[in-house]
Amino acid sequence: GWQRWLDDVNTAASLTETALAYLEDEKMDGDVPDLHLGELDLTTDELILDEVDIHIQANLEDDLVKEALKTGVDLRHYSKQVEAELQRIEQASIKDYIKESQNIALLHNQITACDSILERMEGMLSGFQSDLSSISSEIQTLQQQSVSMNVRLKNRQAVRSHLSQLVDELVVPAAMISTVLDSPVTDQEFLEQLHELNNKINLTKELSFRETLACCDIQDTVDRLKTKAVSKIREFFYQFLLANERTVAKEIRDEYVDTMSKIYYSYFKSYSGRLLKVQLLLQAVSESRNTIFTLGQRGGVLNPAELEGPILIPHTAQRGDSRYPYESLFRSQHYALLDNGCREFLFLSDFFMVTGTSGLDLFTSIMGKTLGMLLKSTASYVSDCFDSIAVFLCIHIILRFRAVTAKRSIPALDKYWEAVLELLWPRFELILELNIHSIRHTDPQKLGVLDTRPHYITRRYAEFSSAIVSINQTFPNERTHTLLGQLQVEVENFVLKMAAEFPSRRDQLIFLINNYDMMLSVLMERAADDSKEVEGFQQLLLARTQEFIEELLASPFGGLISFVKEAEGLMERGQLERLKNDEARISQLVRGFSASWKHSVEAMSQEGALTQLIQYYHGFHKVLSQPALRSLPVRSDLINLHHLMVELKKHKPNF
Repeated sequence: GWQRWLDDVNTAASLTETALAYLEDEKMDGDVPDLHLGELDLTTDELILDEVDIHIQANLEDDLVKEALKTGVDLRHYSKQVEAELQRIEQASIKDYIKESQNIALLHNQITACDSILERMEGMLSGFQSDLSSISSEIQTLQQQSVSMNVRLKNRQAVRSHLSQLVDELVVPAAMISTVLDSPVTDQEFLEQLHELNNKINLTKELSFRETLACCDIQDTVDRLKTKAVSKIREFFYQFLLANERTVAKEIRDEYVDTMSKIYYSYFKSYSGRLLKVQLLLQAVSESRNTIFTLGQRGGVLNPAELEGPILIPHTAQRGDSRYPYESLFRSQHYALLDNGCREFLFLSDFFMVTGTSGLDLFTSIMGKTLGMLLKSTASYVSDCFDSIAVFLCIHIILRFRAVTAKRSIPALDKYWEAVLELLWPRFELILELNIHSIRHTDPQKLGVLDTRPHYITRRYAEFSSAIVSINQTFPNERTHTLLGQLQVEVENFVLKMAAEFPSRRDQLIFLINNYDMMLSVLMERAADDSKEVEGFQQLLLARTQEFIEELLASPFGGLISFVKEAEGLMERGQLERLKNDEARISQLVRGFSASWKHSVEAMSQEGALTQLIQYYHGFHKVLSQPALRSLPVRSDLINLHHLMVELKKHKPNF
């Protein structure tokens, strides 16, 4: 058995070597391409014996092998015949394969190309399938839209049959507009279009009760046509009466005057009475004196947006528990008067065809009673009013309303404006004079304990003065400037009297500086920087601040300051030689300053004092550098001016 297995192995190896030799020869002839047999290798010596046994056993069970063993055929000879036949067949197979290798390669390329073409066709067919699906969906959508449009069309046709008559009745034709605007009242066409216009007016009223939105589209046009038609008819009517029946025209005019006079009087009397119910009573407000002397938000009543804004509605304000200062009520009341007065005067001039004095007389006959009632109401408030800011705001409200009527060319209310100003100006001046008198006769000893902080009276003055100055900028009044100047003088005297109550000059200066600074700050918030009040207190503050600095420096550096002032005076007169005999005094000043300046500076909180000290010490340097004193030995002990400034910055970083 082992011998046969070895013979089989040798035979297989021989066949393999023969095939490889043949292929090598053919390759050298150029007819055989390279073959890649992968892992097929018949020459390997790596055989597993267990597997060989299995193969031998399987071969023994083969029918041909059994038959050969039974007949006693020489297996070696038979094996060689088989091997020769297999070798021949193998070589023939290899030749056939090599012969057809190009066709096989071509076939492979063709199969690959066909596969690519089929793949593209598959993609195209998939795209066609997707497009067909999308087209089907779109067709279905179009079908649904078609059905929906068909339904809407039927609905609109049904609605149109019902709305066509309504639309025809609502449309305002161009012929009607042109006829009403251009045709004379006496034309037949005007009368016909007027009849049609009347029908449309009645129709819009009826539809408005049904809340029909369509009537809103023509409401404005119908109203304008109605107004124009009434105006033309009115002009024609009164002209006709004046030309043919003057008695009837007078009766109509007198009846109109009587009716409108009662209407205006009743309206303004009722409105004024209701306004007083929402008045902000100053005595009911905490810190009311501050409210009286402070402008705050009250000045907003003079802003253009609020000045000609909507009038106050008293019952709405009452429901919201809102309260307003008197000037706001005054503004609302008189803006209502201005608006109604201008409209009434224009109507009278247009309808009754009056101009000049005749128009003013007719206006007075209607509004005279109302104007008298308003004047009486204003006089009643002013008679016991001590709120000077409210009175001054009312004055400027009237000044601005007078400018509005002048701009509108309405002279009907000019006399009324002058009458109101004649009530307000004297009261305002009286209140200012009372304040001046009060400040002038104030006894500081009756005001309780004093301290160096700003006094409440000076704060009130500053708030009040800044309020009046800011209001007065638009319509300047010299009388007001004069009274404010008198009040300022009395306040300055009052502050000096209050300062005199302090025993030390230093406390007096602190009190004066604090009050001047406070008044200046408040004034500059509202008044212009170049106003007389601002300039006056700037000068006072500067003078007292300078004096206070001198007071601070007098204690630690008084000798040095006195010497510098004395020496500068002698220098101006050319008599500096007289100081040669004061060498001891100069030496004491130089050494004393060097020894004590740091301790003295630490106790100072006023930066201005440090600046002034530098100036005095610079003057001291300048005096000692003069020829008459230049040879003094003590000059070497002087502190360098730059070094002094650096040291001061160390002690006072903000310097």
